[in-house]
Amino acid sequence: MTSADRSLARRGLLTAAAALSGAALTGTGGARAAEARGTAWPDRFPLPDGFRPEGVAIGGRPFAYFGSLADGDVHRANLATGRGAVVVPGLGAGHPTVGLKIGRGGRLFLAGGDSGEIRTADARTGETEKVYATGGTFVNDVILTPGAAWFTDSFAPRLYKVVLGPHGAPLAVETLPLSGDWVQGPDFTANGIERTPDGSALLVVNAFADGGGLMRVDPRTGAARAVDLGAARLPNGDGLLLLGRILYAVQQQQNAIDVFRLNAAGTRGTALTRITDPRFRIPTTVAAWGDRLYLPNARFDVEPTPDTDYDVVAVDRI
Repeated sequence: MTSADRSLARRGLLTAAAALSGAALTGTGGARAAEARGTAWPDRFPLPDGFRPEGVAIGGRPFAYFGSLADGDVHRANLATGRGAVVVPGLGAGHPTVGLKIGRGGRLFLAGGDSGEIRTADARTGETEKVYATGGTFVNDVILTPGAAWFTDSFAPRLYKVVLGPHGAPLAVETLPLSGDWVQGPDFTANGIERTPDGSALLVVNAFADGGGLMRVDPRTGAARAVDLGAARLPNGDGLLLLGRILYAVQQQQNAIDVFRLNAAGTRGTALTRITDPRFRIPTTVAAWGDRLYLPNARFDVEPTPDTDYDVVAVDRI
């Protein structure tokens, strides 16, 4: 590892630790203050009928952002009340929003699914800022690192890197082919993406290789190595969330979140527990605020209509 790589890893670790402790203190404090006032933050709230949610992102304030597979809208909900509204209008049918993350200054990074697009938008003004045509087949999920936004492609062995300039402004898009242990399946393969605890590499769900699991990807070369999860498998692995060294992996069709403790380099993980809940209706992705995890129910087991109801559920963190 070069000195620059060590610096990046250290910055990533410090940033993650600061974000985690800030969210834990602010979020938990907000929930406790609400309880002191005789109120409680909802652990379930609705999304608009026909919305078809998939991704979720929570930034430095208690607001969650959800992307729509129907038309690409981004809906923002207040976690204290569950109430919300569309803050970024989508580009219409054929331009879904799958995974999403919120960065500096309220900039949203949106994965465009089968449109092959990567989009950025301003959550404050609702303006779509940039649309990148990747030529990809299904741009699925995204993670932010200090200098880039990384996106997965579910039907091709590659990642997309949006280089970030000063103040997190998006610049050029680069393509990183995946190699090493990466095995591309005939159907959805790459899905959720995260960073290793030490910030030196990326973690990507591979739902096909060896029955489904995680790959640790070198962001410089694209070389992938299978993460040792023991006997655990992620055949339905979708969204990932790393808090410290605890990794939450949503197994959508199983209505479950599998929880692992990773080593610092992200080469090995130990299964800790499985979170299930009778309110799960095929959750896809997960984000945290305070001591809670928030998951949108995608309901992939029903034929979507404009009247299909959707919701978000909250469960306790480990």
